[in-house]
Amino acid sequence: MQESDLSLLVTAARKAGTIATSYFGQSPKVTDKPDGAGPVTEADLAVDRMLGDFLRDKRPDYGWLSEESPDSAARLGTERQFVIDPIDGTRAFIDGTKDWSHSLALVEDGQVIAAAVYLPLHDLMFTATAGGGAKVNDRAIRVSQAGLDRATVLGSKPNFAPHHWKDATLPPFKQAFRSSLAYRLCLVAQGRFDAMLTLRPSWEWDIAAGALIVAEAKGMVTDQTGTALQFNNPHPQVPGVIAAGHDLHASLAARLEPAQPKL
Repeated sequence: MQESDLSLLVTAARKAGTIATSYFGQSPKVTDKPDGAGPVTEADLAVDRMLGDFLRDKRPDYGWLSEESPDSAARLGTERQFVIDPIDGTRAFIDGTKDWSHSLALVEDGQVIAAAVYLPLHDLMFTATAGGGAKVNDRAIRVSQAGLDRATVLGSKPNFAPHHWKDATLPPFKQAFRSSLAYRLCLVAQGRFDAMLTLRPSWEWDIAAGALIVAEAKGMVTDQTGTALQFNNPHPQVPGVIAAGHDLHASLAARLEPAQPKL
């Protein structure tokens, strides 16, 4: 019997954790990607190679999109696609902090149908399947129901600049930050934080897995304009992300200045 797609993602994520932790704290080689795309370590590349070999061997007819692999238009003609970030939060990994993750998603018809986000140094495995709910370490999770005035919102500092908000006034919520976008989404799904947002074009590999996990935890995830997310785009970016419980999501979206970022 063929292993389920979710089980396959979980197995692959744990394999990724074993490789990444062998480099963690060992001063791995770091290079800068072209065009200011950020750093990449030898650990990112080692994890990417393993995931590419392992997952494509198990599902050779699935398309492939990974942050650390050359993209190919061939994925656009496949029925399903792996969308992978070998290490999400590479800067945290380099700095020796624990909040980095492996983000693995499976997409069909533009929607994520299975997802795993693994934080090996926290031993947290977040999972979801479309229609099957969201879990962390096999325990069901659900988003919080906090209102705007009691919310804590995850995001980087530029997202909280006054010009993003109507009347140049930041709403009365608390701010917090974690390095990995995938982890931020999972923390919202878990109800440990109330919302996350990023007001810049976001790569699919950073958000695909976490987006399903939030949605299956009864939350709402859209781009920053309030439009439903679509994946496996020819240019694999979406215009920002807002994730929260439904009421809080609506409150945040209503307070943001309209924006139509160019991808």
